[in-house]
Amino acid sequence: MIYRNILVPVDGSETAELGLREAVRLAKDQGRRIRLVHVVNELVLLSPNAYGMDLGSIFRMLVMGGEELLDRAEAEVRRAGIEVDAVLFEAMGGQAGVHIVRKALEWPADLIVCGTHGRRGLRRMVLGSDAEFVVRHSPVPVLLVRGTSPNTEELSRRE
Repeated sequence: MIYRNILVPVDGSETAELGLREAVRLAKDQGRRIRLVHVVNELVLLSPNAYGMDLGSIFRMLVMGGEELLDRAEAEVRRAGIEVDAVLFEAMGGQAGVHIVRKALEWPADLIVCGTHGRRGLRRMVLGSDAEFVVRHSPVPVLLVRGTSPNTEELSRRE
């Protein structure tokens, strides 16, 4: 199958970087386009610890950080000779995965490539999993690129 439009969520994490590298490899092989997406969520700022803080300034800093992140990722994709654009999405609540799936539908994407931490059990329940949400709700194929976890390192030593 040929994937013409590859959507890649980026958040600055190591696993998102691994997902981006894999998307670049796929796009190089098929000569296609990548759209980068970064979600800035305003409701993250509404925690009890934020009382008395200038939330507008903090949000502007988050947006500027997201723009810088997208600029760096866009430059990396361009250096690989791949057509790319980037979208910063300002959200008011909701899981990032919801916004990623919406952007995939709107574009329209043929494939979503995203990094995942591969959390399991209680850590996944507490921290949530945007990648899991994307897999469960995406109308297009999803490629999850997993970072190295202590569990996989331990398994490779046992072989």
